[in-house]
Amino acid sequence: MANSKIFLIIALFLTSANCWAAEPGSVTELLDLKNHWAGYFSVAVMVIAYIAAMLEEATELSKSKPMILAAGLIWLAIVIAYQLHGSPLPAVIAFKQNLLTYIELLLFIIVSMTYLKIMEDLAVFDALRVWLSSRGMSYRQLFWVTGTLVFFLSLLLNGLTTALIMGAVVMTVGKNDTKFVALACINIVVATNAGGSVSPLGGISTLFVWQHGMLKFTDFFNLFIPCLVNFLVPAFIMQFAVPKAYPAIDNQVVVMERGAKIVIGLFIVTIALAVGTDMLLHMPAVLGMMMGLSLLNMFNFYLQRLPVEITQSPEQLFRNMANADISDGAVKYKRLSISDEVGDLDWDTLLFFYGAMMGIGGLGFIGYLDAISQILYGQLSPTTANIVIGLSSAFVDNGTLMFAVLTMHPNIPQGQWLLLTLTLGVGGSLLAIGSAPGIGLLGLTKGQYSFVSHLKWFPVILLGYFASIGVLFLMYSDYF
Repeated sequence: MANSKIFLIIALFLTSANCWAAEPGSVTELLDLKNHWAGYFSVAVMVIAYIAAMLEEATELSKSKPMILAAGLIWLAIVIAYQLHGSPLPAVIAFKQNLLTYIELLLFIIVSMTYLKIMEDLAVFDALRVWLSSRGMSYRQLFWVTGTLVFFLSLLLNGLTTALIMGAVVMTVGKNDTKFVALACINIVVATNAGGSVSPLGGISTLFVWQHGMLKFTDFFNLFIPCLVNFLVPAFIMQFAVPKAYPAIDNQVVVMERGAKIVIGLFIVTIALAVGTDMLLHMPAVLGMMMGLSLLNMFNFYLQRLPVEITQSPEQLFRNMANADISDGAVKYKRLSISDEVGDLDWDTLLFFYGAMMGIGGLGFIGYLDAISQILYGQLSPTTANIVIGLSSAFVDNGTLMFAVLTMHPNIPQGQWLLLTLTLGVGGSLLAIGSAPGIGLLGLTKGQYSFVSHLKWFPVILLGYFASIGVLFLMYSDYF
């Protein structure tokens, strides 16, 4: 039985490998489908899908559903068009290449988000929130502390997660001061997007640039000062509107659960493995991330076999007991299940990126993105094009935009890739709906932070946007 399974796997491998070899007499050249029915159909489908995704809150239709359908229809149209011209092989190869790019991104994000979910379950973020809210700081001090912390945390953590952590702090200490909550949330959004642009681990757009080899891991550190300026300029101006009063001190006590510090250490090791495999071995960073996931699984295997220590607060103990397994007189952890954590991830967003990446990849294969690239980077200067693209990220997801630009294959120097990474990373701060942190805080604050309150400070945030670009040019003029 085992031998038959092995032979089956080998047969499947050889069969899939043969799909990459061209058949005699098959059409292997690429077709120009921009003025073809398949091209027009694909554009229409993508536009409709993206509009449906943006209307998610109004229609209550999750954004991933129309995007996945659109991606499938686009590639079906492309394959049919190639089939009618002789062979679908070029389209099949292109689809597999785009799928491989998505799978690398998916696995990377799954590992990162799983670690964050585990740390959340171990009360790491709750402990940080309570510690901050019990320091007895003024509103203005909290404004700066939360913004600064989220700037540096977003270098390693998911931007949405860091924004929600600090947003919870702001809501806890400023529940009686709507003005402080609104200003602090705006500051958090700007700081999160700015900090996330300094590291490939901070956001989808920077991760794309790193995975495609346009910038090395250490190259992103060149953006530290420009991104810091992007955060500091609007924060310095907004601070004068923040109340000087002191909020009530939160005396709640939260103790991190057993194993929390080790999980934090394993996460740092995982990041080091990802960076090391990329920089030293020139292997995809996802290799290191998956090794880190295995370390988390092994530690969880050990943790589940330890008896619970009665050293926690009554609330935490009750939560643990409710999810524990009692056998042979011993209470053992059963709550930390890696498979359950993966199942609880934001799969709607992950699948949305599948639809967006595969759909944009299809439009690029048709030839539309090359045509757009010739307009943006041919008729306009690369600097102007990158600034305009960055501004558009206030309306369109920056990860989607970055993937679109990468699919265009623009011939621009390293300095322009730095500029594009900067503008796409911080451009989403211009509007509350321009980035995941902003959208997340809109839901968390229940109206205290709103689209309109963010829009009032648009000129100040725009000033920070152009200030960061100016600093980048002053520091690295030789790159342009």
